[in-house]
Amino acid sequence: MSKHERQSTVEQLTTTLSSSPTLYVTDFSGMTVEKMTEFRRQLRAVGARYVVVKNTLARRALVAGNVTALPGEALKGPIGIVVTGADPLPAAKVVADFAKANDRPAIKVGVVDGKAVEASYVKRLGELPGREALLGQLAGALNGVLYQVVGSLEALREKRLAEGSN
Repeated sequence: MSKHERQSTVEQLTTTLSSSPTLYVTDFSGMTVEKMTEFRRQLRAVGARYVVVKNTLARRALVAGNVTALPGEALKGPIGIVVTGADPLPAAKVVADFAKANDRPAIKVGVVDGKAVEASYVKRLGELPGREALLGQLAGALNGVLYQVVGSLEALREKRLAEGSN
């Protein structure tokens, strides 16, 4: 790779990495081409990308993009970077589910909203239900509270009516 190609790669990667507030760094060693292709396809389906690049170029791009939250040891060995869209949960779910089913890629570290997080945090993010399910749970909880309030008011009304007729 020539100096011009490296510089172009760093510029493109800088743009990509700085446009996403959430990144997941993974170790893809041991993944077959078929598994890598399937993994990328699943990430694209949720609006995320998987970028494999040399560590030195990744370091340069992260520095140029002011992404300073990643610890230096995260960029050692064969790494791939998951670049998420606006919602970090679907990509975390894909990474966690794929790693659980295939033992790869191994999550090394993540950056969520500009803050470094451990691999266990990314796995927990992947275990959370989706946005729609969480909204449904919230609506159900609010609905239960409203029924309790209505029931209490109705019981109070019945009690007052019973007291007034005595």
